[in-house]
Amino acid sequence: MKTRLTEIRWGVIFSLVTLLWLWLEQLVGLHGPYIAHHATYTNLFAIPAITIYVLALRQKKWRDYNGVMSWKQGIIAGLLITLVVALISPASQWLFHSMISPQYFSNVRAYAVAQNMMSSEEAAAYFNLPSYIKQSVLGAFVMGTVTSVIVAFFLRTRTRP
Repeated sequence: MKTRLTEIRWGVIFSLVTLLWLWLEQLVGLHGPYIAHHATYTNLFAIPAITIYVLALRQKKWRDYNGVMSWKQGIIAGLLITLVVALISPASQWLFHSMISPQYFSNVRAYAVAQNMMSSEEAAAYFNLPSYIKQSVLGAFVMGTVTSVIVAFFLRTRTRP
């Protein structure tokens, strides 16, 4: 377990940064008056998300592997970070939607219906806590896996022929 503290630490850091990002979105009005822009600006979270994976795998490479990390070792470390993030995400979603931005679901439902994107029933079925918990867990696994594979590729130690 001691060898996996780096991954656990960075998984927790990722989850905290995610909550901070969501709180900032709420503060600037992307969950209220500027909800029409939420879908666009929330994608900017990819920047800190990728940065965290780069920092985490760099630390893993230098602290735990003495500067020599294979692509496979990097992928495994990234997948463990992803697992931690996915395990924490239901609690993060609950905390966010219950404490930080409880009006988000009603605002986004109203917006989706007003813009004729969904019917009221479709919006209610999609924009709710159980749905977002499922989406966050699945999204963590998918995006975390893709990010892990790519970042590990660039941070791997290349052997010379």
